Amino acid sequence: MSTTTNMPAVARLLAGGSALTGADNVFIKSFTESGADRIVMVRENGERKLLVTGGGSLYSELEGEERTEEQTTFKMCPLSRSNRLVLNKYFEYTKPRAFGTKIATIGLGDRLGLASPGHIKTVAGRDVRPILAQQSIRELTLTERTYEDVLDAAAFAVFQEGYKDGWGADGDHLKTTSDIEMALRLGFSMLTLDASEHIDNDAASADESEVSRRYGALEANFRERLESDYADRTFNVDGTEISMSRTSLMRYALVYGQAIQFMLDIYRTYIEPAGRDIDFEISIDETLTPTDPAAHWYVASELRREGVQVYSIAPRFCGEFQKGIDYIGDIAQFEQELAVHAKIADHFGYKLSVHSGSDKFSVFPLVAKYTGGRFHLKTAGTNWLEAVRTVARVNPDLYRRMHAYALERVEEALKYYHITADFGRIRPLSDTADAELPEYMNDNDARQLIHITYGILLTAKDANGRLLFKDEFYRTLREHEKSYEDALITHIGKHLQLLGK
Repeated sequence: MSTTTNMPAVARLLAGGSALTGADNVFIKSFTESGADRIVMVRENGERKLLVTGGGSLYSELEGEERTEEQTTFKMCPLSRSNRLVLNKYFEYTKPRAFGTKIATIGLGDRLGLASPGHIKTVAGRDVRPILAQQSIRELTLTERTYEDVLDAAAFAVFQEGYKDGWGADGDHLKTTSDIEMALRLGFSMLTLDASEHIDNDAASADESEVSRRYGALEANFRERLESDYADRTFNVDGTEISMSRTSLMRYALVYGQAIQFMLDIYRTYIEPAGRDIDFEISIDETLTPTDPAAHWYVASELRREGVQVYSIAPRFCGEFQKGIDYIGDIAQFEQELAVHAKIADHFGYKLSVHSGSDKFSVFPLVAKYTGGRFHLKTAGTNWLEAVRTVARVNPDLYRRMHAYALERVEEALKYYHITADFGRIRPLSDTADAELPEYMNDNDARQLIHITYGILLTAKDANGRLLFKDEFYRTLREHEKSYEDALITHIGKHLQLLGK
């Protein structure tokens, strides 16, 4: 892309209110006005900036370099955090918002801060809304980014694309009160509460005598109330019967009891008094214990009893939802249980959420069918993989070095992710021509290798402290940003098409 755009000429067009056309380095969709001020995003010497004219309050509050060239005065402003906050103040569409339970949403975890323009182009005009800023604390740690970085990247992408249909920001899989407080203070519109550390997996596998003993130690009035509400009862959910024996109830009370109390504490302390809409998602998926429909009913009923307004719940579905590859398991069993999970979500008025949803192409049509197109889907690593695919296509030498390093260091990544890949099956680099390198991203074992080593690759340094791959990786993607956008549009578009969107 050319870097010769005449910025004074652009400024004169802005000042005169004329249409901006034919300038390679002007992001036309970003053009907007506030009072007497006019602003547009431009690219100067490869760097995105805000060009503003007018001399009004927006002009004054944006930090940047004021120039007078060719008898035209304007300001060139960096895409800094302080300037993002100014945009948030003047243009409501640049701030994240909550969506509630009536429309489908898709989480688009952008680990690089480069994917949101492609994501916006993908969802534009579709009956789905994007959660552009979605990161877990684990992902932030592994990529050495902050929640402020994530918000900056998403908001500037929204401004660049002039996207006004709304976008969300998800504090993903948060477990501690300090992280929750931080996300809400920064304006995140969604909070995914990870209750996995409060789920008692030992109780799920304990024998009946141990379950009975432990259950008997619970407070008597609590046990009496539970047994009145659930024991040996059958619940009709839109024509489907969910039965719960006293034995099952005792086990559910032990497995989920502390997790439910954690959910209640967070809701009452942070969500209820927040003074603004927040999409509150409950995650019980990152655990060894599959959530059978009766367990889902139990958790949802207890939350309803306590007045918790839930946006979505992510159960631990049967089978395996591993990172970046299709569903592993009995698809017939999954469909049978999904149908009931979806009915339970509808009954209680929230959306069903599917986590680790990247590339689960075989189950997407079922999710669309049984949720009636009203769901939340989380993706993340697949966007990183499309970036790697793009690099493999346009910078094969860099890809080869990253691939080899990932193989050397993959054991470090396995501390954080559960996968069943066999790295020994990956075709050797020495047997693979440059033109074939992108095909590694179609191989499940290679996909998972690259998927889980993203943090290692992005932070790897040599003996002198210089980054081994990150700078070149980012430079390559910026030089080939349309290729990356096209890859995202194709790949995420396939997700949405199979989901009926």
